[in-house]
Amino acid sequence: MNDRSAIAKEMKFARNILKMKGSSTLKAAQTATRLKEEGKDVIDLTVGEPDFDTPQFIKDYALEGLQKGITKYTPTAGLKTFKESISEYYSEVFGADVSPNEVAASCGGKQALFNAINTLVDEGEEVLIPKPYWVTFPEIVNFVGAENVFIDTEETDFVLTADQVRDAITPKTRLLIVNSPNNPTGRVIPPVEMRKIIETCAERGVYVITDECYLLFVYPPGEIFTAAVLPEELRKYVCIAGSFSKSFAMTGWRIGYTIAGEEWTKQMLKLQSHSASHPTSFVQYACARALQNSDAMGNAVGEMLAEYERRRDYLIPELQKIDGLKTEMPEGAFYAFVDVRDLLGDRFATSNDFAEGLLSSEFVVTTDGAGFGADGFVRISYATSMENLKRAVEKIAGFIDQ
Repeated sequence: MNDRSAIAKEMKFARNILKMKGSSTLKAAQTATRLKEEGKDVIDLTVGEPDFDTPQFIKDYALEGLQKGITKYTPTAGLKTFKESISEYYSEVFGADVSPNEVAASCGGKQALFNAINTLVDEGEEVLIPKPYWVTFPEIVNFVGAENVFIDTEETDFVLTADQVRDAITPKTRLLIVNSPNNPTGRVIPPVEMRKIIETCAERGVYVITDECYLLFVYPPGEIFTAAVLPEELRKYVCIAGSFSKSFAMTGWRIGYTIAGEEWTKQMLKLQSHSASHPTSFVQYACARALQNSDAMGNAVGEMLAEYERRRDYLIPELQKIDGLKTEMPEGAFYAFVDVRDLLGDRFATSNDFAEGLLSSEFVVTTDGAGFGADGFVRISYATSMENLKRAVEKIAGFIDQ
């Protein structure tokens, strides 16, 4: 038994984990990082995080929390001030009536989603997921042993409709997962349609998780919508998965939250009490203080949004000029979802071949759409400098023209 290879061969892993695939978005980002470390002149268009630094006032609040000695365990649901600040923020900004008892802190939006799905869905039940989807949604469903049922939204320009949801619901349907603004497409479901979607689910006893991590990144004239404003009879079917990562450029801080009915929240806290316990104490403090400073928060988000809009307004028309590429103007987030199917044939069999060719030839890193359930597309993030975007457009055009 001293032979390590023999020990490794004997090791068995849980079925649930073997069914999961690694994150394709993280894999693409890791490839970009590796090439940079090798000294290559890489243009990384994979990043699903703001290229802005966390606003200074938030960092100052974190330091203040440290100096005050807020370094101990907190309740699983989070600091009282954190939950109250979320409640007050949603009231002030959106006019929503959210009780602090409906709020639970989590270690980023991913844990919020993991908690919500694992506490609601049983093996053999169905979960509706609009396609294209964020890569983590179906993998959590796989982990719990439920069945993914994908709703193809290409016919509606990647915007989910209530009619599509109604047609997909069966007696086995337990949950719908909605992401608006959407990753990877950047599309935004209009508020009226979103309400219809949730009404359609509630009428049939189907629950809804709304992933609102890009909530504040909606470009005018698009409208920001959170399910927190819905009346109580609808909200009892909804769990909001929120995050500070994108809107406030805090990806590495790992801080998010859920907003759900008190019974659902209690079950999520039971699960979290045996996993991460709670997010970092002084990070919770910083977020609470930042939300209380609504003017500074609004200014920080506004500056980032304006810059993303400037990049979007440059990038999309430039991509549309390149023969073989098709893409629409996104209303939110910071992604272009590019259709490369006209280029597939002898040179490229799949969108992954296109992405790999672009990487090896030009050192421009994109994310293959297959990971989002959309082979034939690539995702381009414009959470990078305008200089990088201009260089990338030139390199992509030159690569296609070769």
